Amino acid sequence: MPTSAARVAPAPSIAYRDVLSDDGTRLTAWTNDPDGSIDGPTVVLCNGLGTGPWCWPALLRPDCGVRVVSWNHRGTGGSDRPEDPAHCGIDAFVEDTLSVMDHFGIDRAPLMGWSMGVNTMFELAYRHPERVTGLFAVAGVPGDTFATMLAPLKLPRLVARGLTVNVARALRLAGRAITPVTTRVPVGPRVVAVLTHSGFMFPVPDPEGTANAVREFLVTPIDWYMHLAIATSEHARVSLSKITVPSAFVAARWDVLAGARDMASAAARIREATYVELDASHFVQMERPDEVHALLLEFLERIS
Repeated sequence: MPTSAARVAPAPSIAYRDVLSDDGTRLTAWTNDPDGSIDGPTVVLCNGLGTGPWCWPALLRPDCGVRVVSWNHRGTGGSDRPEDPAHCGIDAFVEDTLSVMDHFGIDRAPLMGWSMGVNTMFELAYRHPERVTGLFAVAGVPGDTFATMLAPLKLPRLVARGLTVNVARALRLAGRAITPVTTRVPVGPRVVAVLTHSGFMFPVPDPEGTANAVREFLVTPIDWYMHLAIATSEHARVSLSKITVPSAFVAARWDVLAGARDMASAAARIREATYVELDASHFVQMERPDEVHALLLEFLERIS
């Protein structure tokens, strides 16, 4: 199947490595510190579903002060699909995170999550608290994410969950017909301008980087992406009473994919957790990269 991979510019100062997860699935892992020159703490990034480095413009700067280790989800960004397609979802992503940490020699570290990656990092902290020193959540909730979608519309949770899961199922069925179109979309300034004035995403300071992020995302076949999304929709809320590490939440007021109200509620249930709400969409770290990065540095200083 033709893809747009050739049109995705490589992110600056990113090194990629092959990592085997516990079930033998080959993952494409990456770091923003290929030569060990970053003088700062190491953070493990549990990224948004099917997204890559371009979604974090502040972390691509050579002076960002944070060494990031992450990976691309199964069947996306060069990572293989598992032999058993059912072996996806948050449980598998937790295994993948641990495999990546082991590969890079990271015994314990703060975790940063965006979107569905917040589910992953909270589940990991619940199961393996010995591997986690802090949790920095960006535009994501610790479980039952689909019930928090469409939050600005103020729909009942059951209605929001049913609607969004069914849309994902419909797109999975139609994915093979849609993918030949999405992989050929000529993503450029005009497409980014439309996208960032749609209400789904707001204007960004780096349109070129955003175009690369969109191209990178569109490489993944729609039916496989929706397969992953539906698998993650089965992840229930994490028991936050067991979360004892320092935690910080950065929410977006106009987020239609992870409700700010639910993030605030989660923060209130964790001792001494902080909560900041920015005037942004789900892509808050692309729209307001300097502010999100400053909050990350402040959090890392707090837990050091």
